[in-house]
Amino acid sequence: MNVAERAELERSVAAALARVRHPRTGTDVVASGHVQNLEVDSSGEVRFAFAMRADDPPDLVKDVRSAAAAVAGVRGVKANVQLPQMAPQGRPGHAQPGTVPAPAPKSPILADVRHVVAVSSGKGGVGKSMVAANLAAAFARLGHAVGLLDADVYGPNIPLMFGENTRPRVTGDRGREMIEPLEAHGVRLMSLGFLLDKEQPAIMRGPLITGILKQFLEQVAWGALDILVVDMPPGTGDAQLSLVQTIDVDGVVMVTTPQEVATGDVRRGVKMFERVNTRVLGVVENMSGLSCPHCGEVVDVFGSGGGERLAAEMKLHFLGRIPLDPAVRRAGDEGSPTVVSAPASAAGQALLDVARSVEEALGVRKNR
Repeated sequence: MNVAERAELERSVAAALARVRHPRTGTDVVASGHVQNLEVDSSGEVRFAFAMRADDPPDLVKDVRSAAAAVAGVRGVKANVQLPQMAPQGRPGHAQPGTVPAPAPKSPILADVRHVVAVSSGKGGVGKSMVAANLAAAFARLGHAVGLLDADVYGPNIPLMFGENTRPRVTGDRGREMIEPLEAHGVRLMSLGFLLDKEQPAIMRGPLITGILKQFLEQVAWGALDILVVDMPPGTGDAQLSLVQTIDVDGVVMVTTPQEVATGDVRRGVKMFERVNTRVLGVVENMSGLSCPHCGEVVDVFGSGGGERLAAEMKLHFLGRIPLDPAVRRAGDEGSPTVVSAPASAAGQALLDVARSVEEALGVRKNR
């Protein structure tokens, strides 16, 4: 496609988008500034940024994409959806989907939080969020004042795991608004999942992830906490670096499954935290053996001992081994962490032991 053809196709796409009107305001999405930086490449692929606002219906982005895709000659559509940082419209006193208040200038960060523990993994699918949820719930059962920040913005599962989906309230004067965390099972909670509609994807790049994490640290009224647990996204990306650059993290719990493909990624994660002078408290091995309910034989579905070997190799504490247990799956689906819903199960006991090991590593064990 030559330059003239691209220009003509871009004009056609712009005209098609201008026919998409906001159902509440009646203004077309081009004139309103929703669609920005429209361009067409030589293959016929359309790219544009879409500036989401608090009063936008969930289907507006879908309608815009469909309008662009329907133009003759368009081979594909990529929309970079940008979530707003502040939107006062919508239901008064409540945070709106995809929005968080703008940071207050020079606000102290986590001044009343004694310890911050991040839970991280080298790859997805190893049960990191499950471990984070159960650590937080176990700390609460052990007598600590606990918060849980869900920084896994692409997979915010903490709302489901705690059975809480209420939209948080926003309090304070304009310009100094604070989000009130929700609470379940004795844990104060904040997650992007509370601010998004159920099926709304979090489509964002590094700077937006960094901004949301910073705002969840600064603009949530966490109150006085003994421990704030942070459920990190998998890998070694923007969120991890932003966290350790923004606040003092007392330690990181690394989660892995036993097989080499998982432990190899954890090894890289450990090295990343070491390079930014952040202490790794130890390694948790999840999905470590399945006990047959009929014969009692343990089946090592994902191998055995990989997490413990990794901890020994890297001179880290081995914090514990969590078996594959149907109680964990039921707990996650039903919104009640295993240490709460099935504390006597094998996994429940193992997770409570991990929490005690982290307590000891932090030096915060309470007299019980």
